[in-house]
Amino acid sequence: MKNPPYRYWPITERPAIEWPDGKRFAFYVGLNIEHFHPGSPSTSVVPLTAHLPVDPLNYGWRDYSTRVGIWRMIELLDRHDLRASVLLNSEVCREYPQIVQAGVERDWAWLGHGRTNSALWTGMDEAAERAGLAEITEAITAATGKQPRGWLGPALTETENTPELLAELGYTYTCDWVADDQPFPLTLDSGARMISVPYSIEVNDIPAFLDHGLSAPAFGQMIVDHFELLHEESQRRPGAVFGVSLHPFLINQPSRHRYLAEALERIGGRDDVWYTTSDDIADWYLQHHYDTAVRAMNADS
Repeated sequence: MKNPPYRYWPITERPAIEWPDGKRFAFYVGLNIEHFHPGSPSTSVVPLTAHLPVDPLNYGWRDYSTRVGIWRMIELLDRHDLRASVLLNSEVCREYPQIVQAGVERDWAWLGHGRTNSALWTGMDEAAERAGLAEITEAITAATGKQPRGWLGPALTETENTPELLAELGYTYTCDWVADDQPFPLTLDSGARMISVPYSIEVNDIPAFLDHGLSAPAFGQMIVDHFELLHEESQRRPGAVFGVSLHPFLINQPSRHRYLAEALERIGGRDDVWYTTSDDIADWYLQHHYDTAVRAMNADS
């Protein structure tokens, strides 16, 4: 890839973004619900055994997500009246239908997230990727009753063709390009209307706990600090989005869960914050700000 699918456009030079009812800042919970294949290395808590064909330690740790962690998360989100934006492996629809049903009952937003997080979204030609994306889209639509409009690749991976193929299939946004605090237009050769919606790779429990070794209290404070600065900046430059990125096999472990609960309590209930989903953020931006943003971006280029 010679260039990313967007142009350089400083945040200080953009038209103002306002969310519904004059709100100046948007927050959503990006909830990763994933299926992993036994015998395939993936996100691991102990790398020592990750390469083994039978790896009870890491596979069982990941499986905690769908057996226990997600249900603890659901109780917490219900308590705060928050709808999840679900980054959904399509194989979850077959393997864990109870989770999908719980999300349908709560009107969650559903984003495509590959078939499984045991495989990165790479190494395909255009025809194979088109067929794979269509298969994923059909599986999620059939299980949830909604065609996904957003996408996050497994481990935020893409091919050079992914944004164009997503647009062909009716997707309107991706969260893979973590370059901004605001939504922004992508520049596709087809001219299709496609945007990036912010998704946090910093305030994300995988790199926080596994790569950087943060404690649970430190991660909870990170959520609050990230929220507070964007909230403060939004008073003079509205339009920021904070999507906190969570995995139930990590954040919903008993020793960590309470710190997420405390963070949500501390950042909740602000009258000028739109607590919403990534779908609703994308829909509002596309309807109310996209055309103005494209004209301004082209004028600045």
